[in-house]
Amino acid sequence: MHFAPNFIARGLVAALIAGSAAAAFAQDKVVLATNWRAQPGHGGFYQALADGTYKKYGLDVDIQQGGPQVNNRPMLPAGKVDFLMTGNMLMAFDNIKQKVPTVVVAAYFQKDPQAIIAHPGQGFDTFADLAKAKTVLLAKDGQISYWQWMKKAYGMRDEQVRPYNYSLSQFLADKQAVQQAYATSEPLAVEKQAGFKPVVLSLADAGWSTYGMVIETRQDLVKNKADMVRRFVEASNIGYYNYLYGDRNAADEMIKKINPDITDEYIEKSIPILRAHIDVGDATTKGIGAMSDERMKDFYDKSVSAGLYRPTDFNYRDAYTTQFVNKGTGVELRKAAAR
Repeated sequence: MHFAPNFIARGLVAALIAGSAAAAFAQDKVVLATNWRAQPGHGGFYQALADGTYKKYGLDVDIQQGGPQVNNRPMLPAGKVDFLMTGNMLMAFDNIKQKVPTVVVAAYFQKDPQAIIAHPGQGFDTFADLAKAKTVLLAKDGQISYWQWMKKAYGMRDEQVRPYNYSLSQFLADKQAVQQAYATSEPLAVEKQAGFKPVVLSLADAGWSTYGMVIETRQDLVKNKADMVRRFVEASNIGYYNYLYGDRNAADEMIKKINPDITDEYIEKSIPILRAHIDVGDATTKGIGAMSDERMKDFYDKSVSAGLYRPTDFNYRDAYTTQFVNKGTGVELRKAAAR
């Protein structure tokens, strides 16, 4: 069968246009694994999913929640997930030390929400006062991480430590006991169960300078799919501004459906706490998710001083990259909300 040349040309142009249109509407499939069950602290990611921000950035995002029986950490290097939410920079340092090829691309808590709580009126009003506590309730993870720094920086002693079993019963029964806490969890639970506000002593305010709730990805994705990583980080940043300052109803409904333990009351009490940990420090000018080399070096030096690592174990700069943050993405949304 014979076709005229101009007919063939028109057909090729039409095919190219159709291919370009298909590409424009193609969505990169992305899997984010969180470190715990769905909660307001994760709200920016659910917001970006619920309000279509991820879709606008060409992303089809699946959020897989973590939990007490879920270990999402091996899923990242295995290629089963593309982004992983982890608690702080120690996990990223551990990966580099063990030569696991991951890298942190954003830090959503400028202040680590880890804290120690105490009963009011018992003499535990400053972080230094904790050295006088007879009982410090700590889980194993805390004992092998920030407790080592607390001993070095504030003179704590191992004989103070008792196991924390994630129940408030021992703390509430002993007014002289202090225990580990997460800013949006135990302090609110004490207030609800016991009717008083505990003294909350922030590790970040005391000098524990790690970022919290950092997002890791694989080094190969940063190298080969940098634009996809950029779009995910920027869309997530916008999601957090919209969640903290805008209409978050759709995201909250999604969170409550996934995790029925979350209540409207808990969300309302969490929002001001989240703002005070997420949209502070460098984030106020450089945008949510910001990271700095100076801050990373400070935390690395403290980790080495506390005996968590040796200076020869790894190069801490390999644990993170600032190429996707510090651009002010979304800052105008906060300004608009303020107006």
